[in-house]
Amino acid sequence: MNIIESITTRYACRAYLDKPVNRSDLEKILDTARWSPSGVNTQPWRVAVVTGKTRQRITDTLTQAREDKLPKNPDYTYYPAKWHEPYKSRRKNTGLSLYAALGIQKNDPDSQKNAWYNNYRFFGAPVGLLFFIEKDMGKGSWVDMGMFLQSIMLVANGLGLATCPQASLIEYPDKIRDILDISDNLHLVTGMSLGYPDKTHPVNNYRLDREAVNSFTSWYK
Repeated sequence: MNIIESITTRYACRAYLDKPVNRSDLEKILDTARWSPSGVNTQPWRVAVVTGKTRQRITDTLTQAREDKLPKNPDYTYYPAKWHEPYKSRRKNTGLSLYAALGIQKNDPDSQKNAWYNNYRFFGAPVGLLFFIEKDMGKGSWVDMGMFLQSIMLVANGLGLATCPQASLIEYPDKIRDILDISDNLHLVTGMSLGYPDKTHPVNNYRLDREAVNSFTSWYK
């Protein structure tokens, strides 16, 4: 698979096969992604790979926090406080498309709740990745982190694996830091599910449109 194919065929996978991922493949993914660009070669990323009992403990802890209605306390604000167009419509369409693929109706709060908790279950993926950055790093380092994340997803796709980056996993960062015994100095940027995709599941067979190049590009001479 070439790089263009990897970019255009990548998608957020929300259903995985019950099939383990070889550690050698995980190491290959990270060994390749470490060559991602970063300002003055800061390489600001820190990665926690969670599987087995640790992954399950994170799932149980986040689910219980949500059940207990604990206030979310992410290390940063991912989304805008107030949505406006065109982002408001894109967000709404994303949610409607996901629920349609899952067969969830508006008047079915139990199914909606279960769908949300699937985020905490890493959608059944055997591997979870959690990405941290030192809290005093500037916005440029967060840009670097984005390029690192993209590299991971593209390499995984090229190896026949699938991923889903998940902002939902950053809702209770203190609890995750406690589980992993990680310093408060490291902010949780995002999580990611990784595994072999269940290509037969409806949730993996819908796609969202992308804007045409000329809708977001200005050409100057």
